[in-house]
Amino acid sequence: MTHIRSLGALFTVLFLLVTATPSSAHSQKNSTELKDMAGQMLMVGFRGYCATEGSPIMRNIRERNLGGVIIFAHDVALKKPRRNIQSPQQLDRLTTGLRAAATIPLLIAIDQEGGRVQRLKPGNGFANTPSAQRIGASGDVRQAWRAGEQIGSMLSMVGFNLDFAPVVDVNENPRSPVIGAIGRSFSSNPNRVAAFAERFINGLHAHGVLSCIKHFPGHGSAGSDSHLGVTDVTRTWKPEELIPYRTLIEKNKPDMIMTAHIFNAKLDPKLPATLSKAVITGMLRDKLDWQGVVITDDLDMKAVSEQYGLSERIRLAIQAGADILLFGNNLEYDPDIAAKAIDTICNLVESGAVPEERIRESYERIMKLKKKIVK
Repeated sequence: MTHIRSLGALFTVLFLLVTATPSSAHSQKNSTELKDMAGQMLMVGFRGYCATEGSPIMRNIRERNLGGVIIFAHDVALKKPRRNIQSPQQLDRLTTGLRAAATIPLLIAIDQEGGRVQRLKPGNGFANTPSAQRIGASGDVRQAWRAGEQIGSMLSMVGFNLDFAPVVDVNENPRSPVIGAIGRSFSSNPNRVAAFAERFINGLHAHGVLSCIKHFPGHGSAGSDSHLGVTDVTRTWKPEELIPYRTLIEKNKPDMIMTAHIFNAKLDPKLPATLSKAVITGMLRDKLDWQGVVITDDLDMKAVSEQYGLSERIRLAIQAGADILLFGNNLEYDPDIAAKAIDTICNLVESGAVPEERIRESYERIMKLKKKIVK
């Protein structure tokens, strides 16, 4: 009798092992797939002039399926003009190394608008390009195409495939410290903004460089800088600031749209645009019919980082409808930010705060965008 019982116990253990294995493997597969999708939802900045095998950024690309990187000239946290850019030759080697590490095409991005906002500077061997304000003041849309074409050519030659440009903010406040006062807007006329932005995008596309229009739903009336703190445009923002977005979306011109960290109580009484479902899903996706990729402005900026912790920023941005979470990793530097963000996304899914289907939705938009990447 004891022998029979022992055999019964043995069969029970074997049965449990056999039946548990597929479930465990399935769970592990799901976990790996979720982490891979989460990695594609991130774009991260880093330090260094070369893509060394042991560097955090290379490990993140190889091991965590990081979807994108952003390149800077200046290290804000260190207050030094040394970050990722020395010369065209060095930059080409850097982007080549980063690209080779990725199994899925890597988004390699930069802010190269022209004028005051251009990371590739004459001092490092790159051509100077005019500001949007100067181009718009000319009244000649061909100048917008020439600027976009020149920038597209320059970016393509050193390995970039995404430019965070053009700015389509309407110049509602010429004294705005982050837009009007530094020449980043084409015009105070929203239709002119749309016309010049369209030509600029065409110039980028001529060299296979993707565009990203910004900053939705409009930063041009802001009286303060969202890098430094809360930027409230409740009293100054106008619905006409949506015209460039509506026009360009209808013409299928943008490749990506970046959100603003502005707060507008008339659009959302609680949350800034980047974290607002009413703004990203309600306005941009439902009303303006944008079905492409939405990327946040830098989630390290104080307009959001001072009020919301890392997990809350990520949760709210994803729930709002953002697809790519941008961490410039420059205002403050954290070599582990990619790992922390991926773990946070996975934890949000596992806890039920964010449905896995929501992650898959963003992943599929990103994969569709990446089919456009030339190199």
